[in-house]
Amino acid sequence: MIKVVLAEDMHMVRGALIALLNLEPDIEVVAEAAVGTDILPTVQKHQPDVAVIDIDLPLLDGLSAVKLLQEHTPRVRTLIVTSLGRPATLRRALSAKVGGLLLKDAPAKELADAIRSVNAGKRVVDNQLALAALDSAECPLTPRELEVLALAADGAEAVEIATRLFLSAGTVRNYLTTIATKLNARSRVDAVRIARDTGWL
Repeated sequence: MIKVVLAEDMHMVRGALIALLNLEPDIEVVAEAAVGTDILPTVQKHQPDVAVIDIDLPLLDGLSAVKLLQEHTPRVRTLIVTSLGRPATLRRALSAKVGGLLLKDAPAKELADAIRSVNAGKRVVDNQLALAALDSAECPLTPRELEVLALAADGAEAVEIATRLFLSAGTVRNYLTTIATKLNARSRVDAVRIARDTGWL
């Protein structure tokens, strides 16, 4: 029997997934979590074989939770489920060394099969995501430009960004201009939208 911990913040979705997985003859959901910060203690208590984790959880995101599991419970394999079918999401998940990544709208049988494969030590990646990742371009922004854009996305003005990053306001404005040019954006708001839509931000 493959023991599973399921982490999903939407109660109805979580309940439906648990019911479907418990119909499988070789899979048992032994515990559930609704927020990211509950994943590690739940896994430590129930010692599952596989943790199925939504990437977008309150208090602690799924990939950060995976890193904690790898540090404290390395035996437990991880499968990320996401509604964010973006190539950048796949890259982030793979760089976090998850066992698998599956879109939430996949059929229940695919989820069960993915759990079995991940439990067997195989890596599972949604075919649509893999193809999209191959076709997509890498993020053209540098880590510093992403940092500036992330602060701008939170509503910070150039002077505030400059203070927080120990830069001059002129340098921040130059960064914002370069970012808009690289992304072919019409404005700062448009640059934020493009970066979010592609999963770079």
